[in-house]
Amino acid sequence: MLAVSIAVTRAMALEGALFEYLAVDGEVRLPVPMFNLLNGGAHAGNNVDIQEFMIAPIGAPCFSEALRMGVEVYRALRSVLKLGGLATSIGDEGGFAPDLAAAHTQPLDLLLAAIEKAGLNAGRDIVIGVDVAAGELLDGSSYVFRKSMRRRRTTEQMIQFYASWLKHYPVWSIEDGLAESDTEGWRTLTCELGNRVQLVGDDLFVTNAAILRAGIADGLANAMLVKLNQVGTVSETMEAIAEANRSRYGVVISHRSGETDCDFIADLAVATSAGQIKAGAPVRGERVAKYNRLLRIEEALGPKARYAGQEFAERGSFLRQDIPQRQKNDSASSGDIVPLVPQRARTINLSRAAERS
Repeated sequence: MLAVSIAVTRAMALEGALFEYLAVDGEVRLPVPMFNLLNGGAHAGNNVDIQEFMIAPIGAPCFSEALRMGVEVYRALRSVLKLGGLATSIGDEGGFAPDLAAAHTQPLDLLLAAIEKAGLNAGRDIVIGVDVAAGELLDGSSYVFRKSMRRRRTTEQMIQFYASWLKHYPVWSIEDGLAESDTEGWRTLTCELGNRVQLVGDDLFVTNAAILRAGIADGLANAMLVKLNQVGTVSETMEAIAEANRSRYGVVISHRSGETDCDFIADLAVATSAGQIKAGAPVRGERVAKYNRLLRIEEALGPKARYAGQEFAERGSFLRQDIPQRQKNDSASSGDIVPLVPQRARTINLSRAAERS
């Protein structure tokens, strides 16, 4: 059904640009790419339980510069891994997938080291996103890190775990921090952290407008991941995005781990001014196809091209008030948490919990 829906949408666009046909009120914006640089969980055969560690170049002046930043950090990360004697094999989405001694903090330290090696500033030029995929960790009423320490954590311990990330790292987005069935946990997570970080629901909302509407009413999360295949048609996807926008929830347009070279989601991200896109690492044809399409759209728009960057908060995505900024003379360790200096940034608090607090 999805293939037919996409084909019909392309046909209806006729000779015009697809993003222009899909655009709401003619407003378009190029998204911040969330590059998946370190893989774990079900996407990799290493000892890291958490599925994705990403970077987002919010400080770039335009999309092409954001892509350049992502490629340079990816290449720098390869060098950092090699220097540390770590494997540079890659996971399903093109990110590196080494075994790590401290599987839940070392990936963040490695990203900070790569950002610094690329001559960029963590917390100002680039922030970090994490896809926990906590549904894969749920065992009964607790969460089990089976691939690394085999430790069980309660919902409250998971929330405290994320709070420690926010204290010490420029983590800006956490996806699927809890399992979709842990409704009360999601409510607590949103209440405690929802005014400090983007909390993205993937399995929680499954790109379904009705499920999203119920989640918004319950005060769950503050952003939605959008996957066309979850709901099955372009029109239903657009309906879910509209529902998120009405409630000022963030929108992240996403690929799948098993992908093709179809670049439809690039046009969708621009047309809906979503502000964020997940398309994997800047390698492999099926991932690069999306980034190449975004480059062509930027070129076609010319001086009218707008890159979301920090301004994407206007459309419902989230930017923290106190993103930590790493100092140039700080060195990233392989396991220890390194405190960072807070850097204030303009924001709009988006979650219902934040509005109540």
